[in-house]
Amino acid sequence: MTDGNNTNALWGGRFSGSPSEIMETINASIGIDQRMALEDIAGSLAHAQMLAATGIISSEDGAAIARGLQEIRSEVERGEAKWSAALEDIHMNIEVRLRELVGDAAGRLHTARSRNDQVATDFRLWLRTACDRIDAHLTAYQAALVGQAQAHAETVMPGFTHLQTAQPVSLGHHLLCWVEAAERDRGRFADARRRLNESPLGCAALAGTAFPIDREQTAEALGFDRPMANSLDGVATRDFALEVLAAAAICATNLSRFAEEIVLWTSKRFDFATLSDAWSTGSSIMPQKRNPDAAELVRAKPGRIAGALQTLIIVVKGLPLAYSKDLQEDKAPVFQALDDLELALAAMAGMAGDLSFNTQAMEAAAGEAYSDATDLADFVVRELGKPFRDAHHIAGSLVKRAESRGVPLSGLSLEDMQSVEPGLTEDVFSVLSARASMESRTSYGGTAPVRVKEQAERWSARLKERQDR
Repeated sequence: MTDGNNTNALWGGRFSGSPSEIMETINASIGIDQRMALEDIAGSLAHAQMLAATGIISSEDGAAIARGLQEIRSEVERGEAKWSAALEDIHMNIEVRLRELVGDAAGRLHTARSRNDQVATDFRLWLRTACDRIDAHLTAYQAALVGQAQAHAETVMPGFTHLQTAQPVSLGHHLLCWVEAAERDRGRFADARRRLNESPLGCAALAGTAFPIDREQTAEALGFDRPMANSLDGVATRDFALEVLAAAAICATNLSRFAEEIVLWTSKRFDFATLSDAWSTGSSIMPQKRNPDAAELVRAKPGRIAGALQTLIIVVKGLPLAYSKDLQEDKAPVFQALDDLELALAAMAGMAGDLSFNTQAMEAAAGEAYSDATDLADFVVRELGKPFRDAHHIAGSLVKRAESRGVPLSGLSLEDMQSVEPGLTEDVFSVLSARASMESRTSYGGTAPVRVKEQAERWSARLKERQDR
């Protein structure tokens, strides 16, 4: 393309001068929207085919346009396309290149459409593909977690509330929590994808067109479920992008929480897990350091991704109908946010599969801080028939006594226990261990290994079925 071209020359007789250098700079979006080149070509091919089928342009012009667009698509795929900032955006760059290839027929392509419905169509096509990529990343992340959960259904670890040791749980159970969260993330992206899968093409600038176009044909050709029913809505709305960003922000937040656990678990203070060299870095000054930098970077990603959501909300919050140039600012935050999310998902899938666990340290920690106190209270309820609040008080009194002596609950004698609750028997000691506590939680969704294995197997089957489709 010739850099001497400028968009003012394309506006026909309305403009005779050239834009200022600053105007060209602030107005150009080609550095961002060139990522939608293939989507723009796909939309143009569908539009040209429809124009020819309805007789709005000749079949000869339609065929010439199609040949030219296919050549441009090949140039893009080969990395040979050249873009000019003077031509503002991806749409005008492709149109000018098409004219170079096929001559005057190219000028007929823009019949019955505007850059307003064109960019809205491109953006939806791009986001649809991005949602599909993210779904694949989430599935890979889930598969890594499920594999670890199957291997560690019987591994005991401390469960926490307020980051204080609470009750013993299965490591597999803990990991499956993040599988469930990822599945909800998948659902949010699927919902967003379903709602965005309507075609704005044919809405034109804002009011539709007087040409006898067939919007059903172009919608079907591009894989949309239907054409959008209101032409103003078709060009003005960006709620579809907001919804994808909202899903991305929630997903990144979920990833960040597990990333924080990886940071904690791989520290020597916890010593629960180790990441291999593939997922660790060193220090420029301290030779002994082994830093979980990938997890820390994932932990930081919600700042950028939630920031992108807020950016787009502010861009669109006060815009009147229909199209305003403000909407040119919609794509940069979306592209960056979804790039960040895909990278974070790939990193988390890698780390989830890479983690090796110090099961002895986990089990030892699970038995600390009187984590079996609830099991003692449950025993009093179950065996002695006392109300739970009374049992809670009995267990709390025994914890206080054990704590004053520096021993676990199992370190108290039966006489010590009977001095607080005479009805207690030797059987109480059978529940006073981290493993016994974990194995007793057999309710649906509980942490008992038998339940964890069932859930892990269910997830393994679901993921295999998904991959086979």
